[in-house]
Amino acid sequence: MDKNKKNKVIADLAEQGIKTTIIGIIASIILAAIKGIAGVMGNSYALIADAIESTSDVFTSIIVLTGLKIASKPADETHPYGHGKAEPFAGLVVAAALFLAAIIIIIQSVHEIITPHHAPAPFTLIVLVAVVIIKETLFRFVIKVGKSVDSVAVKNDAWHHRSDAITSGAAFIGIAIALIGGKGYEQADDYAALCASAIIIYNAYRLFKPALFEIMDTAPSPEVIQKIINTSLQVDGVVAIDKCFARKMGFQYYIDMHVIVDGNISVHVGHEISHKVKDKLLDSFQNISDVLIHIEPATKERLKRKHIIEQTKEK
Repeated sequence: MDKNKKNKVIADLAEQGIKTTIIGIIASIILAAIKGIAGVMGNSYALIADAIESTSDVFTSIIVLTGLKIASKPADETHPYGHGKAEPFAGLVVAAALFLAAIIIIIQSVHEIITPHHAPAPFTLIVLVAVVIIKETLFRFVIKVGKSVDSVAVKNDAWHHRSDAITSGAAFIGIAIALIGGKGYEQADDYAALCASAIIIYNAYRLFKPALFEIMDTAPSPEVIQKIINTSLQVDGVVAIDKCFARKMGFQYYIDMHVIVDGNISVHVGHEISHKVKDKLLDSFQNISDVLIHIEPATKERLKRKHIIEQTKEK
């Protein structure tokens, strides 16, 4: 697959993520407004806290949208590896925003708990049921796209919608307890908001790790590496693969490999084998952008290494 086709693949993946994010932004704006108005009119801080969480969804989705647009840009002179790191960086910002939203909810919930107030209005329950259904549906849609395009930012954005559904569910339970319990249970929805914030913090931590790992060039799963090695071993002239490193840049992977060949062949033949391996990988994996290959002779010392013995047995 040539460079132009690779760039088109990246652009198409980014476009899928962008369209999904825009849908999420529109839905979050509408729901934040509905929940905010219903919370004020219905005397429910849990619902107001939920509106705050939805508002943060809007801002984080805009950040994801910006990150995806930057990540889709092709490599240039100042960014020879492309702009892919903008995508996991956006994922980090989303995780940080979740932390911040949870802290705001905790502070306001504690304030409401110590401040006497009336129980929420019954109609707020209907609003929350609708919100949970819409946000959970949105989560399932966005997470599916995030996994399809292998975008940590889009997947994090999906979990932002799931967190919103969780806070809405907690608010429903709290308000229901306050209404059923009557006098003395007015703060139940505030305690519900407090519990929901703990869940949000946990989800933020879960989302923070993969985004940070990608920025720090953490190796992909062993299964991905093994698939790359197995594909390389199919090329004639390749004796074994000594080393294989991969790092993810947005939607694409960059590969560094040490390929072992017969030590008696010429430099020219070894160079041709390296190009065949590179072409094989680029043709076999649409998410590999470039491959850097180092050719090594098949010495007795190298061939005695355990992982190389296993490869040669399989061949």
